[in-house]
Amino acid sequence: MTMAKDFRAAHAGGATWQDAARDIIIGLGKLDASHRLGFLYVTDAFAESFDEIAIFLRQTTGVPHWIGTIGFGVVGAGKEYFDEPALSVMVTPLSEDAFRVFDLNDEGADALRRDHGPWLDQADSPLVIVHADPRNDSLLDDIDDLASTTNGFLVGGLTASRGHYGLLADRTDQGPVSGAMVSLHSVPVQLGLTQGCSPIGRPHVITDAEENVIFTIDDRPALEVLKEDIGEILARDLRRIDGYIFAALLVPGSDTADYTVRNLVVIDENEGAVAIGSSVEEGERIMFCRRDRDSAVEDLKRMLNDLKRRAGGKDIRGGLYFSCVARGPNQFGPDSAELGLIRETLGDFPVTGFFANGEISNNRLYGYTGVLALFL
Repeated sequence: MTMAKDFRAAHAGGATWQDAARDIIIGLGKLDASHRLGFLYVTDAFAESFDEIAIFLRQTTGVPHWIGTIGFGVVGAGKEYFDEPALSVMVTPLSEDAFRVFDLNDEGADALRRDHGPWLDQADSPLVIVHADPRNDSLLDDIDDLASTTNGFLVGGLTASRGHYGLLADRTDQGPVSGAMVSLHSVPVQLGLTQGCSPIGRPHVITDAEENVIFTIDDRPALEVLKEDIGEILARDLRRIDGYIFAALLVPGSDTADYTVRNLVVIDENEGAVAIGSSVEEGERIMFCRRDRDSAVEDLKRMLNDLKRRAGGKDIRGGLYFSCVARGPNQFGPDSAELGLIRETLGDFPVTGFFANGEISNNRLYGYTGVLALFL
């Protein structure tokens, strides 16, 4: 259990959710009426009991508002629980007028402005913590609409589960997009994004494409450009690039520092075409990138040092970390290495989060990234 001023966090594993929840309650310690908003993340081993866990924590802690979801793993201060039964919780002392719990129902983001318009005007570009169901066909539109409607900065992740999919926004039947909006007038926040894949070639321009199939890049066959960037050895046997080489779509207006990574899903050697896991348009900029531990560690350290500098020596009261399911032990190694790097640079502070099926930062959906929000 870790505490810093009035933010509190606890994490625990257990054979049953009751065992883990008991340790969570002990770890949180005595709470008071100032703790109004809680975050709950559970691994998918406890997915079927998500509703029971949420009710138990609300009744036992007295914290009235809760948001959260399910992941392949959850995180705490310096600790990862990946593919094992566990819970991670953080409670905050935000006052009732400092946040709003929301869910996007069939009416979409327009209902948010209708229901919370005066609050949004006062909040003035809030932090929007988002959890979303990856099976939602309109997910990208919902994320974009949510960002524009709130005029806020989004952070969060997509549920990752091999069974039950659950989103918690005061109730567990919310979705397909839900979370909480937090006024930055009540608590300063610093945000960071770290990439898990590094570029291996220069940026290119997509010159012929249809939906997610890229036919030409820089007016050359797309596969020819891919082979050139990955090098002769990998180009001889393209089966070796699976899970190692990816496409990166550059964010408009940025250099190579901000990009969204997408899987290579089909390579057509006869047509010289490449299909990726996202629709594209002619004129978009694209790079190819590789996934490896060393580059991920280097970029995580870059992000952490930048956040430490921007925090300006202030104590970190709490944090939220959303990391890709392909990171954690799958990329950084065992013994909670990824969360250990965060603790090593920023110290010990209350933190919660989960390993997601896609990460949200600002108005974009990322993959293979880590998104860290620090409350100061």
